Amino acid sequence: MLKKTLGIILIIAVIAVGFYQKEAWLDAIKAGGLISVLCSMLLIAADVFFPIVPFAIIAALNGAVFGIANGVWITLAGSMLGTILLFFLARYSFRDWARKKIKAYPAIKGYEASFDKNAFTAVLLGRLIPVIPSLVMNVVCGLSSVRWHVFFFASLIGKIPNILVVTIAGANFSSNKLLSFSIYGAYVLILMLVIYKKFPHLVKVSKK
Repeated sequence: MLKKTLGIILIIAVIAVGFYQKEAWLDAIKAGGLISVLCSMLLIAADVFFPIVPFAIIAALNGAVFGIANGVWITLAGSMLGTILLFFLARYSFRDWARKKIKAYPAIKGYEASFDKNAFTAVLLGRLIPVIPSLVMNVVCGLSSVRWHVFFFASLIGKIPNILVVTIAGANFSSNKLLSFSIYGAYVLILMLVIYKKFPHLVKVSKK
């Protein structure tokens, strides 16, 4: 009961602060400096629970403010903070809620079966090829038998390509908007081609 109560308080606090203070957070990020780094990480972590601000916007903003190298690790750190936190909440505090949440995605059952064969590969593909919503992915993994360190490292590696591309696009946005849109557009196009050519079964699963 205590775990669930603390979990509820934590989630409400994260969403409330993120939603009502999102403009202040974005302004703080634009200002640069240590405070902006912390604000960026916390806002991205909150985004894992609730799409307060589109993830791509925050990642691109980090690229524009901090540069590509710093923008990537700041975005990745914030994203992993929220991801692992939601994983543990689903596993230890909100199992009943989490099970109801994934019932809206019946096709997930087919995906869960892959955890028994190779959990690391299943999580990695789930990150690289986002046919399953990230929130649902975190919850499903939390409810499964996947070990937390396997989930963590597979998610970490799988998140890097998308974060890298969005950060690069953001870093070039002010100087060359066409280049930024071209970079992200090319990434999305390549991703779609890979999904339809190499993993058509995942597309079928996501549509069920």
